[in-house]
Amino acid sequence: MSEDDQSGDVVRRDRFSGGPAREFLSSLAADERIFQADLDVDRAHVVMLAEQEIIGEDDASAILDALDSVAEAGHDALPDGEDVHAAIETAVIERVGPDGGRMHTARSRNDEVATCIRYRLREDVLDLVETVVDAREQLCEVAEAEADTVMPGYTHLQPAQPVTVGHWVASYEQALQRDTERLLDAFDRINRSPLGGGAFGGVSFDVDRDRTAELLGFDGVIENSMDAASARDFMVETTSAVATLATTLSGLAEDLVVFANRGFVDLADDYSSTSSIMPQKVNPDTLELVRGRTGDATAALNGLLTTLKGLPRAYNRDLQRATGHAWDAIDSVSASVEVATGAVVTADWPVEELEAAAAAGFSTATGVADLLAKSGVPFRTAHEIVATAAAEIEGSDADAPDYETLNAVVQDVLGESLSAYVDERDVEAALDPAESAAMRDSRGGPAPEAVEAQLATANAVREEHAALVAGRRDAVEESLEDLQAEVASYV
Repeated sequence: MSEDDQSGDVVRRDRFSGGPAREFLSSLAADERIFQADLDVDRAHVVMLAEQEIIGEDDASAILDALDSVAEAGHDALPDGEDVHAAIETAVIERVGPDGGRMHTARSRNDEVATCIRYRLREDVLDLVETVVDAREQLCEVAEAEADTVMPGYTHLQPAQPVTVGHWVASYEQALQRDTERLLDAFDRINRSPLGGGAFGGVSFDVDRDRTAELLGFDGVIENSMDAASARDFMVETTSAVATLATTLSGLAEDLVVFANRGFVDLADDYSSTSSIMPQKVNPDTLELVRGRTGDATAALNGLLTTLKGLPRAYNRDLQRATGHAWDAIDSVSASVEVATGAVVTADWPVEELEAAAAAGFSTATGVADLLAKSGVPFRTAHEIVATAAAEIEGSDADAPDYETLNAVVQDVLGESLSAYVDERDVEAALDPAESAAMRDSRGGPAPEAVEAQLATANAVREEHAALVAGRRDAVEESLEDLQAEVASYV
């Protein structure tokens, strides 16, 4: 091969190197994210080729040394190329000469690209899971501190039952538990190696796919070579999990926006802004952006699915456009986790205003009906009695009917006084928002002791998830150390 043959893109050469399509085809700039991944994949592949005696140790040494040089120079120093994979190969050949091209023996860009994506995506997923786990710890601390702080609970945005701030916060921590689990599940399907599958139809060399998987910290290989090159369902699963996480955060953000509007929470200035013209305004802008970024994540999922839905087996260039959707979703939502959590952690909860609001709209009605049911009144009859009493105070300033009103309705419906069924003090307690919340001490309920039990479980699950993340990260880092040691034995 002549020196002239070594210039330019190693993939396209002169025949396909010109014209407007060159820029259209290129993903080099976007590939900066997988620059380090490609270098490690190249190293593992070269080590395996040498171990299998597919290339000589001298060639392996020269190539690995060149890869170190390329890494030191950085992505910006790469020669022009159709993508980062071709650019790195070109850079190696520029340093080594024609024998640098042996690096690409027994593989295709198809299995190489798929491996690089998985290699980098698993790192991003672990980073995101760590962020979510940290957020859950902070939310648990807020829930514990506010377990006795009564607040109104809503269904259909109407006053429903008194709950506590701790109960509300714990509800989102539990949703984030499931988001964590989905991401960890996605990681396990990401962490399989396509390398060695070739373009899609396997290779004729005696490669050791398990060895490259081991060196790169994968849990195993994608067995079928056609599936290895074309599969992107792991990206769909990941992006779906990220979009679901974003939806959890959007609900949290929306609640805080509504609470701020009603004076139920004072958001810290760090998570608010003011108007350019109205100096009195304190706007929950960061939380509105958390809601907005959820649209980014769901759009990314839709974009990815739309890209993939009509593709035949095996590799198609459309896949070049698929990967960015996953990156965009992860980047957008990672920031949302930190902002939404920070807004909750730094917020002040005005106790008096919250307790007053918790009593509005006769939100303690269910507690009164439950009290009658416990005394032997059929629940549907108790429901009718309390509903009738509620109608009696419509149009008045009262938040709830008093004992006398309830007693009159009971007499009309049951023919006996209310005292025949329940003590007046118990009725007064049921009408009190704080007592009403405390009465609902069933598993998962808003009573302080019930919230305490929820948080004990939540902290145990969070520690388990943190250990799972640490174990996966340690395994990846250990494999990288092994790879570095193998490379050092050649260089």
